[in-house]
Amino acid sequence: MSRDLFITEDFLLETEAARRLFHECAKDLPIIDYHCHLPPEHIATDHRFANLTEIWLHGDHYKWRAMRTCGVPERYCAGNAPDKEKFLKWAQTVPQLVRNPLYHWTHLELKRPFGISDRLLNLDTAEGIWNECNEKLAQPEFSCRGIMKRMNVALVCTTDDPVDPLQHHRAIQSDASFRIQVLPTWRPDKAMAVEDPAAFNRWVDMLAVAANEDIRDYAAFMDALHKRHAYFHDMGCRLSDHGLETICAESGAASEIPAIFAKVRKQASLTREEILKFKSAMLHEFAVMDHARGWTQQFHLGALRNANSRMFDLFGPDKGYDSIGDFEIARPMRRFLDRLNRTDQLARTIVYNLNPRDNELLVAMMGNFQDGVTPGKMQHGSAWWFLDQMDGMQKQIESLSQLGALSRFVGMLTDSRSFLSYTRHEYFRRILCNMLGNDMTRGLIPSDMQLIGNMVRDICYNNAAAYFGFDLPAPR
Repeated sequence: MSRDLFITEDFLLETEAARRLFHECAKDLPIIDYHCHLPPEHIATDHRFANLTEIWLHGDHYKWRAMRTCGVPERYCAGNAPDKEKFLKWAQTVPQLVRNPLYHWTHLELKRPFGISDRLLNLDTAEGIWNECNEKLAQPEFSCRGIMKRMNVALVCTTDDPVDPLQHHRAIQSDASFRIQVLPTWRPDKAMAVEDPAAFNRWVDMLAVAANEDIRDYAAFMDALHKRHAYFHDMGCRLSDHGLETICAESGAASEIPAIFAKVRKQASLTREEILKFKSAMLHEFAVMDHARGWTQQFHLGALRNANSRMFDLFGPDKGYDSIGDFEIARPMRRFLDRLNRTDQLARTIVYNLNPRDNELLVAMMGNFQDGVTPGKMQHGSAWWFLDQMDGMQKQIESLSQLGALSRFVGMLTDSRSFLSYTRHEYFRRILCNMLGNDMTRGLIPSDMQLIGNMVRDICYNNAAAYFGFDLPAPR
């Protein structure tokens, strides 16, 4: 049996109480990954990865940023270098990342699902790790579906454009041999993106085809969106998601929106005021749709995207050139939520922040709109993107504990494009159990394994299953 060199069974667990909480209460719970960016086509076709680079480095902007920081040329990051050369550059980079969360995640992902825990990744071990992982990836149990089963995944929600036909979801759902649920999530960002009239109009034309609707005016535009929203619901969708700098909640008469829509359909540029009014109107309409169908709305706030314009021009978006923004959050969010609440049309809501300064702000804001009926209706979402590392998770848990109710939290998600990132759930569970176990040991909370253990089980599985209304079995 190989010796665990770094990622031991008690990794991150500092006390006996923490170890008991993780191993007895959290470790074996199924994974509900209610927000991710996995390609549904890969699951539908049970894609087999050619090598470790394809599953591990393709599309991973976290790793690309780290490689660039350590002096690796772009051709080995988002460029066109051969896969093995890219992997060797990653292996060269990893020893330079001690104390970066990528160092933890890399070795967690080598241990699970590949079973490699007796060596650290570096140039000396790279060849052996490359060969061993590639041999396993060639086996059926390391296909996309095989990895999901090995990682004890119960359900995932992908992220999907309203014009997507969802044919891959349909194929997955019709396959009785695959029991992991794969549900779509409604992501209508392009329906708001009127700042680029050409791109917006191309998308509206696609919407017209998807909805079989002649979109000549704003009323037809909304009819088409309602049709697609209903179609997503029929396909099992129960969540929406919006990627925004901040909530759009400009005041303005609804009567202005049709004229703004007509203007942009003529390829005319809008004023800043018109853009904000249209985005605000659409965000409100989407929120009302979600409430009417009993969905949960999610908002990912605070990303300053495509900061490096030269690299954006060369490679496009999502290549690791985004960062944390400092946008106004509280006042527009208050206006948005309050308007919905006044008409009793406020859906279950999860808000994720990218700027750590906003943790307490969001927990406090969510508390304003809890309804006393739905437990944890308004959620401060899990630590996201630049914050989904140890310090970020600890601070999110701490803020929620102090200003909200940690026991009602719906837990972690991957927000990832990688089939290896399910260890992000394990990482979160270890951190949660360590914090609670340490509190038990210090006498800050009761040393009651049943009380705290049930809280851990709820946060890691039960709360999400109940909150979203997923049809899932109780964990064994």
